[in-house]
Amino acid sequence: MANKNNKGLGRGIEALFADNSVDPEAETVVDIKLEQIRPNPYQPRQKFDTAALKDLARSIKKSGVFQPIIVRQPDPEVTRYEILAGERRFRASKMVENDTIPAIIREVSESQMMEIAVLENLQREDLTPLEEAEAYEMLMTNLKLTQNEVSKRLGKSRPYIANYLRLLGLPKQVKELLQKKRLSMGQARTLLSLKDRSHMVSLANRAADGKMTVRALESVVDKMNGQAAEKPKKRTKQKSPYLRAGENAMQEKFGTQVSINENKEGQGRIEIEYLSDDDLNRILDILDVHLD
Repeated sequence: MANKNNKGLGRGIEALFADNSVDPEAETVVDIKLEQIRPNPYQPRQKFDTAALKDLARSIKKSGVFQPIIVRQPDPEVTRYEILAGERRFRASKMVENDTIPAIIREVSESQMMEIAVLENLQREDLTPLEEAEAYEMLMTNLKLTQNEVSKRLGKSRPYIANYLRLLGLPKQVKELLQKKRLSMGQARTLLSLKDRSHMVSLANRAADGKMTVRALESVVDKMNGQAAEKPKKRTKQKSPYLRAGENAMQEKFGTQVSINENKEGQGRIEIEYLSDDDLNRILDILDVHLD
């Protein structure tokens, strides 16, 4: 199961299996009927490449399935299985109307199943940015994990996780462009820094399909942000380097816009921007604030 694409993943799929003291060399490969198998319900990939599946199906029809899929049996009393790894092989086998598929049955908990679904796809590096963000949110919601706990379990930095979760606060139309790969992750992150959200969808459409590079989009966003802040700047004093450094540090921590404003008496307020209820919960989680 090791994969050369597991860059940055401190905890691999085999590490999860090792938690159950599994000895891969002692495992038995069995043929299981396809009709008894269902996909992983926590599979983060929403779409599979049809052309690639057809290529795999042709290979399976000619030479069979060389690498067994890995499944679990949720209920020992019921002959039903859920896929832990190998859904593409399962789908391709169905395309060529095979009756069975070679498989290894492992005892895996529900929580481990969720982690495996995310890890397998991250190691393949074929998730869209939005699917990756939704996968992290799924782990946090279903396993009651904090961002920091997710980052440790997946071997990713906390700011990396936070940046992906911020994508969930994008307007629906922008999410669709991102999911269809008409927008890149870099373009989406740049759009998130736009202060006037009413222009986000129209600007996303302008940037879509590679018509605007990330650098060009950053330039447009900076200009629009400057225009939006031009009038208030005339009425406020220049911020000290200390306050600006504080803003920059907090923006890095929270993955969103932060403003620190101070009056003549040295009193002030800190404003942390959020894009949606989910984004607010993400920030509260960073602050370790839990609302029961």
